[in-house]
Amino acid sequence: MNTVLISIAAFIVAISVIVTIHELGHYLVARLLGVRVLRFSVGFGKPLLRHVSRRSGIEYILAALPLGGYVKMLDEREAPVEEKELALAFNRKPVASRFAIVVAGPLFNFLLAIIAYLMMYTVGVQGFKAEIGATIEGSPAYVAGLRSGDEIVRINAVNILTWEDAGIAFIDQALNDGRVAVTKRDANGYEAEVILDLSDTRALLAEGMALDKIGIQPWRANLPAVLGELTEEGAAQRAGLQPKDRIIAVNGQAINGWGDWVSVIRAHPGQKMTVELKRGEQELRLSLTPDFAADSKQAQGRIGAYPWLGENDAERKRIQQEIAAQQVTVTYSPLEALQKGASKTLDMSVLTIKLLAKLVLGEASLKNISGPISIAEYAGLSAQLGLATFLGTLAIISISIGILNLLPIPMLDGGHLMYYCIEIVKGSPVSESIQIYAQKLGVFLLISLMLVAFYNDFQRLLG
Repeated sequence: MNTVLISIAAFIVAISVIVTIHELGHYLVARLLGVRVLRFSVGFGKPLLRHVSRRSGIEYILAALPLGGYVKMLDEREAPVEEKELALAFNRKPVASRFAIVVAGPLFNFLLAIIAYLMMYTVGVQGFKAEIGATIEGSPAYVAGLRSGDEIVRINAVNILTWEDAGIAFIDQALNDGRVAVTKRDANGYEAEVILDLSDTRALLAEGMALDKIGIQPWRANLPAVLGELTEEGAAQRAGLQPKDRIIAVNGQAINGWGDWVSVIRAHPGQKMTVELKRGEQELRLSLTPDFAADSKQAQGRIGAYPWLGENDAERKRIQQEIAAQQVTVTYSPLEALQKGASKTLDMSVLTIKLLAKLVLGEASLKNISGPISIAEYAGLSAQLGLATFLGTLAIISISIGILNLLPIPMLDGGHLMYYCIEIVKGSPVSESIQIYAQKLGVFLLISLMLVAFYNDFQRLLG
């Protein structure tokens, strides 16, 4: 129950912040360009708080349903406008002004992402060095010459500090021409460049972890598949697993160590699995459904279980030191964090657009589309993992909403921008009849997208 409540709370906080910043963009630019704003609402439905400014007459509302918001402006298309206020109406403004007001919302989403990344890098992002534990024979990584013990230091011209950096860079570079140059450093410190053939983007972007499809297993400490501490209300605890349980097999597949166990869990988010285990002298079979872990682009499972680190202090200390040697904390000064935040926002925006293009062309699985249930899970899990992780998730969601709103679909900001571009070219507004027809098409497209997202969410929940 606590996990569900945290997910709901984190989702509400994330969406409320993102929507408020989006609408703030419309609001500020509208006022700057001389449009009279009538109402600024965060949320929909019954107003919980209401304030009317004595100076401007603007009505500020905090509504009961925090899943959206809007800015209402003076507009002849919505209600009659007195002649003395016609110059303040949105529809009477030049097309350039209307364009600026509409585009400001998505642009403020990107600004929010930059600020979130700035804060994330200032706080410090924890991760693991991109050292390879093993490569699968016959896989693109194995064919290219990547082997156990190699550390990935660059992918094309991108410096790699953690496995998260590597995962994103692999996908991003593969979507260019499919040839990915990887600079590796071996155990002796020698660097060499190898070329991975990732031209089969349809397979790379299918459901599942990208590293698995590339054939890379990240380094993991050599630990037995024995459970240690369990996160309260995590998937492991909910399934009835207990500390010191030794995992024997999952869905009939033998588990030979903690690395095998983690790989299986990560590969099955939201999917019900049968776990065979040994508890003392007793052998048991339990059903386990991993939660969705907070991750930037690829869905992966998480159960809230830590490995057993041995029976004595010396053994535990040795293992902890081995793990600590692989950990990396990425931190920048405020100015460097701002530059990195802007660069990261641009990189993630470009990657999101590339992935959208692959979805449209049928070269990526529609199962990669997530709805509000999955987003809530990501937000909740990222909140539990710490401020830096939550800020990173907030930035990703904000970027996604910004790009979604810029799509040339009627009903969205991008649809209005499309009308204004046509107006600039032809010298007159798009006819009302065409707008009505396009609006119906836009509603159909949005409903279709929502149905796909909800279907994927429920498929993940039901396994």
